[in-house]
Amino acid sequence: MTHTSKVLLTCIALAVGAGNTALAKGPSTAASKPSATLPKGVTHVTSVEGIEEYRLENGLRVLFFHDPSKQTAVVNITYLVGSRHENYGETGMAHLLEHLVFKGTPNHPNIPDELTSHGTRPNGSTWYDRTNYFETFSATEENLDWALELEADRMVNSYIKKEHLDSEMTVVRNELERGENSPSGILMERILSTAFLWHNYGKDTIGARADLESVPIDRLQAFYRTWYQPDNAVLVIAGKFESTRTLGKVAEYFGRIPKPARKLPTTYTLDPTQDGERMVTLRRVGDTQVVSAAYHIPSGAHADYAAIEMLEYVLGDVPSGRLHKGIVETKKASSAGAFAFQLKEPGILYATAEVRKESPIEPAQTALFSIIEQEIQKNPATKEEVERAKLDYEKGFELAMSNPERVGVSLSEWAAMGDWRLMFLHRDRVKKVTPADVNRVAAAYLKSSNRTAGVFVPTEKPDRAEIPLAPDVDSIVKDYKGGEPIAQGEVFDPTPENIEKRTVRTAMKGGVKAAFLEKETRADIVNLSLNFRFGDVNSLKNRGTAGDLAGMMLMRGTKKKSRQDIYDAMDKLKATVAVSAGPTSATANILCKRAQLPEAMALAAEMLKEPGFDAKEFEILKQELLAAYEESRNEPGTKASTAYTRHLYPYPKEDPRYASTADEDIAEIKRVTLDEVKAFHKDFYGASNGELAVVGDHAAKDVQKLYEKHFGGWKSPKAFARLVPVWTDAGTKNENIEAPDKANAELRLGQRVQIRDDDADYPGLVLGMFMTGGGFLNSRLAVRVRQKDGLSYGVGGGFSASALDKEASFSGYAIFAPQNRDKVEKAMLEELQKVVDSGFTEDEVKQAKSGWLQSRVVGRAQDGSLARSLGSYLFIDRTFAWDADLEKKVMALTPAQIQSALKKHMDPKKISVFKSGDFAKPAPAAPAKGGGGSSGGSAN
Repeated sequence: MTHTSKVLLTCIALAVGAGNTALAKGPSTAASKPSATLPKGVTHVTSVEGIEEYRLENGLRVLFFHDPSKQTAVVNITYLVGSRHENYGETGMAHLLEHLVFKGTPNHPNIPDELTSHGTRPNGSTWYDRTNYFETFSATEENLDWALELEADRMVNSYIKKEHLDSEMTVVRNELERGENSPSGILMERILSTAFLWHNYGKDTIGARADLESVPIDRLQAFYRTWYQPDNAVLVIAGKFESTRTLGKVAEYFGRIPKPARKLPTTYTLDPTQDGERMVTLRRVGDTQVVSAAYHIPSGAHADYAAIEMLEYVLGDVPSGRLHKGIVETKKASSAGAFAFQLKEPGILYATAEVRKESPIEPAQTALFSIIEQEIQKNPATKEEVERAKLDYEKGFELAMSNPERVGVSLSEWAAMGDWRLMFLHRDRVKKVTPADVNRVAAAYLKSSNRTAGVFVPTEKPDRAEIPLAPDVDSIVKDYKGGEPIAQGEVFDPTPENIEKRTVRTAMKGGVKAAFLEKETRADIVNLSLNFRFGDVNSLKNRGTAGDLAGMMLMRGTKKKSRQDIYDAMDKLKATVAVSAGPTSATANILCKRAQLPEAMALAAEMLKEPGFDAKEFEILKQELLAAYEESRNEPGTKASTAYTRHLYPYPKEDPRYASTADEDIAEIKRVTLDEVKAFHKDFYGASNGELAVVGDHAAKDVQKLYEKHFGGWKSPKAFARLVPVWTDAGTKNENIEAPDKANAELRLGQRVQIRDDDADYPGLVLGMFMTGGGFLNSRLAVRVRQKDGLSYGVGGGFSASALDKEASFSGYAIFAPQNRDKVEKAMLEELQKVVDSGFTEDEVKQAKSGWLQSRVVGRAQDGSLARSLGSYLFIDRTFAWDADLEKKVMALTPAQIQSALKKHMDPKKISVFKSGDFAKPAPAAPAKGGGGSSGGSAN
């Protein structure tokens, strides 16, 4: 449950906001509309490109989006309320309420338990204009009925109790403290609060610490009763489901909620036109410098926004963007970019550059302002730049539309901007954008007087950017019809038995094993996973860094294509071709339509076999890595994780598995040469060992021919032998590691054990640790440390074991305020001891079995992860019959068997614990007693 990251949300919006839906297959709408007889009180409103909208008498809007090709469904409910709607003293209330709605209702007293027992992938998020809750689950009628009834019930019957506020407030405060660890994130908060003098977009959605600690419960309850009502909600159901029956269930569960008598409050605060540069300076401990600038822009529904989004690409893309070329490639900064906030009311275009601590920041600041405000005017955006942006946008839209889960959640953002149909209308607007449009909006909005990040300069003749008001969305979407809906795929049951029935395995020439699962998919999508293995423990000695950098250079240019050419080729294909590698293997993952697979595979082969190793790109990569390591080396998570790994897995420095410190990484990056990287590729890369797995719309014989064409004669120069784990009993260690001036601390704990995944105790350990540290907020660790004690926003644990060696580990993690270190450690170790000493109840085991099994079904329903699983199984000589056997064993487990397995293999007294944070700093004073704060600091 999160307040949505500004950067992440922008990325999501970009990923689903562009393109067209032209398809090779004709549309299939047989499953998309229910019968002409609608349930009582339900009205059909409109239909656009396969999405149907209905409305209940109480005002609830309902959207159906079908994809029967996957055995999953998504229920997403969006309330049109976010931090924009909060009053003075109530900042963070929308996000805090998001947390409390998971605390239960009289009919659903333990929602986390239910979410886990149904095998869901759930979450909630809060943003400026909306709050949403969603569950992805195995597509059964029972699961769908449960999800709909749950969301209808907690819409109006959630507890929202004082006791829940007291405990959850400290969890949210810990989430706030985690954000305080990021200088660039805090700088963004400061800039936005300065850019918006009055509007609530200037306040971060997580809220002010004082408000979180002191908000009275009655104000939170009033906020809930006002906004959590059917006439302020949009329900989206996506994936595999039957329309007529589902619409009847929606009417049954939601229709009984009366339309409220109250009138929804309206927001009307807008900022005046900015009349001069504004400057923010942030001084904190850190290892990198950041310079950023924000410019006011129109709302996401405004006609100008399509051109602004293309302008954002022209400025901020990597590597074609002007900021990258003008600041990073000239070595003024290690990274640079830009993104726009697409909101219901006028928002912000944000540009930023990161500069290494040892470099001056002034040249980067000067270049950032100059490129945005002056050079774009002197050298307007070209046709090539704009077409590249449009192609990237179009590719993102088409790929996103093949994934109902992404579409279902993304519709939340568009509904919050006024109407879900804006998603398609915006796509159509992007198609029409010209270079002249892009240059017009640049001239209109990217002015120094509209910038927040500078100093005030008196100006005789002010040149100001007038921001238009948000348009009337109802009028602009009223007659919108959209294009044709995307063609559907086949209904595929992702059981181990069906996967095995449909999978064909063979061996390719040269030694690579292959698996093919042919099936019809939505939009003719195919997922291909290719992995080559090379080297052994002796030949790889002291070559780990060169191997890492060789892999990072693969997508930065080939002998025939520049880095930009590679991305342009993917955009033209509307495909994703991700190539990566490390010291022991190289991988290519392809997501594209069937017709584009030959060209996509040729592109992957070119990147793997003929990297360009451009000297300029190599220096840019080194600067990026140095900045990343310098920024992370004092982070609590980095310090705790490094200490944990170095203790449990003490490999020598020359071994590629050696856990290096950030300082060692920095020294290695500075030392390694391009010649070493080239030599690594020449000495190791080849196709003598590996795995190929393909799932989706393809013909196995055609893919085999493509593989033989591109990789059939590519031999590995050196022999391959997998790196066999070396067992070391490192003993037990408990260490505190200082991380000065960090508001959030982190803990890592673990125990290494000798067991393989074919051991008789393995099923019991898997389910036991699922109940101990997995699930959704209902594990033993989460209930104790987060739900009961209110000490951590993120806490959990798990167990993993090798299929080839007696190599396994128990692990756990938590984030927390530094002053709570001892409480968190004590609580986690006590809970681990309890599961060993007392085990689990029959009811716990029953619910865990259901949730664990259904989560595996959801995982196998994703074609990309299924392809990767098929590939990894080829390496260990395993089929999905093993999954069926494991699931059978897990479902037959008794509580006594689970406890016996844990007691035999896990010893909490032998678990090593590593904590990192600012433990030397005095703890902050406890908040004063108030409506929503903790009493006397006992929950801190």
